[in-house]
Amino acid sequence: MLINILLLIAGLVLILGGANYMTDGSAALAKRMGMSDFIVGLTIVSMMTSAPELVVSVMSAAGASTDMAIGNIVGSNIFNILVIIGVVALIRPIEVTRGVLVNEIPLVILSSVVLFVMGCAPYIDGTPMVLSRVDGLILLLFFVVFMRYTIASARKAPATDPLAEDAQRKKQLPLWKSLVFLLGGLAALIFGGQWFVDGAVGIARGIGWSEALIGLTILAAGTSLPELATSAVAAIRGFSGICLGNVIGSCIFNIFFVLGTTATVMPLQFGNITILDLGVLVGASFLFWIFGWLFRVRTITRAEGAVLFFCYIAYILYLCSLIK
Repeated sequence: MLINILLLIAGLVLILGGANYMTDGSAALAKRMGMSDFIVGLTIVSMMTSAPELVVSVMSAAGASTDMAIGNIVGSNIFNILVIIGVVALIRPIEVTRGVLVNEIPLVILSSVVLFVMGCAPYIDGTPMVLSRVDGLILLLFFVVFMRYTIASARKAPATDPLAEDAQRKKQLPLWKSLVFLLGGLAALIFGGQWFVDGAVGIARGIGWSEALIGLTILAAGTSLPELATSAVAAIRGFSGICLGNVIGSCIFNIFFVLGTTATVMPLQFGNITILDLGVLVGASFLFWIFGWLFRVRTITRAEGAVLFFCYIAYILYLCSLIK
């Protein structure tokens, strides 16, 4: 138990330090390439901070813990929306552009709905609740379309993009230093996330939690810590675009690429992951979109951030009530 606690602490230290350096590196890279903070967050940062989810899901599937693999992704996306957006909005209200509300957040909803429909197979045609290889290939096709859209959006981004102008005001770093910060921060995030997860899973198994519950809670929170740390640091430093793009990109990347890749390698049984868990994910995605539009100010306020955060607390309390 002591070793697991030490892994938790060491992992957290690496995660916080890695998030700090990766934010600086990615912001400097965005400035040098003429890209907006949002596009960098949507692509580079979101994919890098989702690396722990990819590793953990593939390893869980390879170890025949398929419900842990799916629970990790479902729980991570719920955590991304309800906790990360909620906490960041509490730190600093998040301004959301009309384009993000019309184009990017609906993709988060789409990814959640697609996974929900795939999980409804037993109620639609009586087949087992499984993500098959065909389902995995469909998810990967969605990911290819998403990447094509993102690349096209980056090329069409206007020079007067306020997020790009904000990036231009940030301190310039040499290219080599930007890359060192970016890659070094990523390495710290991945190792820190793995140590944190190892310690947390060791503790959870010691007290008798199921693999599905571990995936939805401990693994989900642990593998999402890079996103949380990166987004919180970005918000404090004024990189609102990186923060928002990181969450949106991670949610889409997790379902379309991570689950798509994992299911293509090995079909995934949902196990103890229920329709209710998938429904919470869909509901959180819609809530994210609604709060962006609410009151026509296109800002997720501190009050709305608090609502998101307390929705997650309520969901966790529900899961804990199922423990026998």
